[in-house]
Amino acid sequence: MSDDQSEQSFETRAIHAGNTADPLTGAVVPPIYQVSTYKQDGVGGLRGGYEYSRSANPTRTALEENLAALEGGRRGLAFASGLAAEDCLLRAVLHPGAHVVIPNDAYGGTFRLFAKVVQRWGVDFSVADTSDVDAVRAAVTDRTKVIWVETPSNPLLGITDITALAEVAHGAGARLVVDNTFASPYLQQPLALGADVVVHSTTKYMGGHSDVVGGALVAADAALGEELAYHQNAMGAVAGPFDAWLVLRGIKTLAVRMDRHSENATRIAEMLTSHPKVEQVLYPGLPEHPGHELAAKQMKAFGGMVSFRVAGGEAAAVEVCNRAKLFTLGESLGGVESLIEHPGRMTHASAAGSPLEVPADLVRLSVGIESADDLLADLRQALG
Repeated sequence: MSDDQSEQSFETRAIHAGNTADPLTGAVVPPIYQVSTYKQDGVGGLRGGYEYSRSANPTRTALEENLAALEGGRRGLAFASGLAAEDCLLRAVLHPGAHVVIPNDAYGGTFRLFAKVVQRWGVDFSVADTSDVDAVRAAVTDRTKVIWVETPSNPLLGITDITALAEVAHGAGARLVVDNTFASPYLQQPLALGADVVVHSTTKYMGGHSDVVGGALVAADAALGEELAYHQNAMGAVAGPFDAWLVLRGIKTLAVRMDRHSENATRIAEMLTSHPKVEQVLYPGLPEHPGHELAAKQMKAFGGMVSFRVAGGEAAAVEVCNRAKLFTLGESLGGVESLIEHPGRMTHASAAGSPLEVPADLVRLSVGIESADDLLADLRQALG
């Protein structure tokens, strides 16, 4: 991020960082460079550093510069999916015998990556409640290289003190990695709070329109950024130019969308707290949420994700999902349209039987930007 960009507001950076006018035509939107290779001016004579689109592509470069500017990092990298970004990061910073601390309510796909893939390399992990700093400290060993955090977490909306865990990680010679997907860089800035790397599924709020799959890493340190870039090229799971262009387009409206997501989610969470068929509402914007004060301190607003537990158990929770009409029954999150799902049977099925298993009566909402009144009416009828 340049000095000029650091002085600009988030909304301005979201629209302009990386988005330079096309030098040939003056087009204000970066072109989609749908190309695999580039003409060289003699052997080794690269134009702008481009030789092959796995290594670098101008459309992806625009997105990566934008990502770094939004998170306040030294290097941004765009990948084919959020899990591809996670995989690259772990291969770059871990080695056989290393140890990682992960949340006890991590995303099911992240848990699967650690339990079914990373462990096979000889990397061990421990599960801890990352909202409890002492519990994380107790889980750290002399082999710990990474403390992995989601805040807010998926799907239980737990809140972690990023600054406190950065101190724990750095005191142990480890790195703090923060999955910032739920908050987005508009609502939360983990690198400014001490994190070393931010992870995103850009499929979600960054893209914002349920039409692209992508992932991202943003590193606070330039040397680590170079190491991640090396692994990105060596492993090859890069974002394609059209996918990069779609995410870059989505980011331009991120700020206004997140404001509306947060406003709608707050109204829905407040309604659910008083509904007789809801036993518990998990939303950090509610004063009774155990992480409310911390979330208010390290987030600009509380985001668009709401989870709740339904009276009547798993069958009742599944029925609510099936009865919803305006809320679309589907996986993923962060789009302009509202989604509803049963995490235990859908996004977090891979955690069944593990310490990360989610409650069977849990319903997760990705609250979109439709009319809040219409969304409230749909939930009331779905709850019966």
